[in-house]
Amino acid sequence: MSTQNMSQQEMDQLIAQYDKESAVRQFIGPMKWITFCLLVLFTVYQLVSTIFFALPPQIHRPIHLAFGLGLIFLMYPLSTKKNNHKIGIFGIILAIFAFLLPLYWVYDYEGLVVRTGNYTGLDLVVGGIAILLVLEAARRVVGLPITIIASLFLLYTYFGPWMPGFLTHRGNDVDRIIGHSFFTLEGILGTPLGVSSTFIFLFILFGAFLEKTGVGQYFNDLALVVAGRRIGGPAKVAVFSSALQGTISGSSVANVVTSGSFTIPMMKRLGYRKEFAGAVEAAASTGGQIMPPIMGAAAFLMSEFLNKPYIEIAKAATLPALLYFTGVWIMTHLEAKRMGLRGLKKEELPDKKEVLKRIYLLLPIFVIIFTLLSGVSPEMSAIVGIASTIVVGAFRKETRMSFVDIMEAFASGARTALGVVAATACAGIIVGTVTLTGIGLKLANGLIDMAGGILFLTLFFTMIASLILGMGTPTTANYIITSTIAAPALVQMGVPDLAAHMFTFYFGIVADITPPVALAAFAASGIAKSKPMQTGVQSTKLAIAAFMAPYIFVVSPQLLLIDTTFMESLLVMITSVLGMIGVGAGIIGHWMSKLNPLERLLAATGGILAVIPGLLTDVIGLALLAVIFAISYYKGKKVEPAASI
Repeated sequence: MSTQNMSQQEMDQLIAQYDKESAVRQFIGPMKWITFCLLVLFTVYQLVSTIFFALPPQIHRPIHLAFGLGLIFLMYPLSTKKNNHKIGIFGIILAIFAFLLPLYWVYDYEGLVVRTGNYTGLDLVVGGIAILLVLEAARRVVGLPITIIASLFLLYTYFGPWMPGFLTHRGNDVDRIIGHSFFTLEGILGTPLGVSSTFIFLFILFGAFLEKTGVGQYFNDLALVVAGRRIGGPAKVAVFSSALQGTISGSSVANVVTSGSFTIPMMKRLGYRKEFAGAVEAAASTGGQIMPPIMGAAAFLMSEFLNKPYIEIAKAATLPALLYFTGVWIMTHLEAKRMGLRGLKKEELPDKKEVLKRIYLLLPIFVIIFTLLSGVSPEMSAIVGIASTIVVGAFRKETRMSFVDIMEAFASGARTALGVVAATACAGIIVGTVTLTGIGLKLANGLIDMAGGILFLTLFFTMIASLILGMGTPTTANYIITSTIAAPALVQMGVPDLAAHMFTFYFGIVADITPPVALAAFAASGIAKSKPMQTGVQSTKLAIAAFMAPYIFVVSPQLLLIDTTFMESLLVMITSVLGMIGVGAGIIGHWMSKLNPLERLLAATGGILAVIPGLLTDVIGLALLAVIFAISYYKGKKVEPAASI
């Protein structure tokens, strides 16, 4: 069956509307090939520098930034309203300038190292212009939110003496701000860009190779075979395929459009309301950003920030991600039962035998997980994964990669990485301000004082801060901002650092489906032809697990596999899943039969109590759920004879 319900052009337009990273110039003629060659060269440099030689970070990161900035100013117009097929001479000059400026580090590496803290006038001019170019590149690719935040942080660095209350500091002159922001490894060239130039780029390239061999479409076909015929099949297909897409996608919006272009129309055809159909896809696709192994590339940043092995981060994220998708699956199931929706017919599904014949396409994902678990570095794991993708693709003619296919994957990976380059470079300004002014500790103290030292209130205020800071920003920048500004408050309250960072990361991510700036939900509404805000509200309800899981793993770090045994973690997971059934029944208003308002309240209450770790809460919560289940089951049995008449 055909699953393509939108043309590629319509998909590209929708992604570009809600995902700034996709709003690139569509060159024709010579500029198309020049851009293509530069993108391929970017990837070749990254591979060669990883496999054959390791440059000092003061040289490697500026080269990475040079490719990123040059290509951004070449490919992204000043305004999306401009003609996106052409670039003027001024744009070309600006792109060349943006490429050359970071290479000043390569040109005078030894001199800059010697002159640390005592920079020349030329150094400061170059550094000042570089900061402006990074801000403008972030505006073009990532959007205004992160650019405004970074700009405010720069102003704060200078105007500290005039700030009110606990925000005051001694201030810094312009020379020191520029020097710290561009000529140290604590600003633009800091850890975020360092991670972008190593782990993230290679895993994005791995994703590009998977897409080229047809794994993205295979995820959809596999999801149809697994879940298509179940109650409310298309909604479950959306959940399953988006969970799989999340293993290779770094964008909630791109995930929505890729999977939603066929799942949303199927849901509507089967009887799901437009807003609900869009919300299912938005919630599931956003969940892809918290799904190991890649987690929208944030896993690698978290590993560096916390100085923990990458595999420890991925393992810690596994149970909460499973709980999230279980919650969305439960609610789509209960909604389908409430509305009496069927699954897809057999003839509406792809051929099961043909789908299973292509199961080998998943091998590269297992290869990369195996190499990571074996202790191989993330960089080499990604390269092994890329190589395995080429080998696996050779198994059948239709997935075999030619030289042209490989070059196109090179270009696609580099193009996708541009958004990460801009986001991490701009976020580096924010991180640099934190180290220069100590504002992270000041904001942490402010949050704790506002909460009166009460952990729950601190968690609540941190959640609100993370939701606001995460609005309209991509995953990587999202995590950098929330972890830098909001996480320190939780760490000061005694929350384990991994749990604190996961807490802020989760709420930064669900900002993509939380009104008023719910980009993933708005993209889904564009496909569903539904009301954007109502779609956002529905997707927030469906993602209730994402609002509950962070509180669980702060109170009970066993969910993150911190200082725990397998049985303890399993018990937390089981009671949480049972609790999610109760919460879902309360929100949807249906379990084995329709629930009245009191039953819905009791189901939700029992579910929340079961989710909260602790023997007493588990016992009370599960007892309540048992009572509501029995009532619902009995009511359903009474209705059955009448329904059959």
